[in-house]
Amino acid sequence: MRIDAKKLINAAARSRSRAVAPYSKFKVGAALLTKSGKITGGANVESASYGLTCCAERIALFKALTDGERQFVAMAVVARQDGGPMPCGACRQLLAEYAPAAKVFIADSDDLATVKAFTVRGLLPHAFLLAP
Repeated sequence: MRIDAKKLINAAARSRSRAVAPYSKFKVGAALLTKSGKITGGANVESASYGLTCCAERIALFKALTDGERQFVAMAVVARQDGGPMPCGACRQLLAEYAPAAKVFIADSDDLATVKAFTVRGLLPHAFLLAP
């Protein structure tokens, strides 16, 4: 499957507009691409109890999983950060479990044309995984 990174980055940028970040003001958008071509978006949601905050990447993944999707090929993440926002450890772990072969595209919301590409395995080479 050919991955249109630009389309996925633009979907993540649109998702970013729905972020709920009243405390940090750091708005993040994500877009997750399935093998069938469906794109599921997500945006970060903050809580006054910071541990309850949820990242855009996990929101997109959880939405897709609860919609019955299981085969993921790529994710894009966009925020206003020089070089683009990198997924946190929790997001990397969940991507390693549910989208281990996926590509991850990162972009600064002020420069959507400059995209960095990674693999999930490259972001978390020794993930904690249970044997099947």
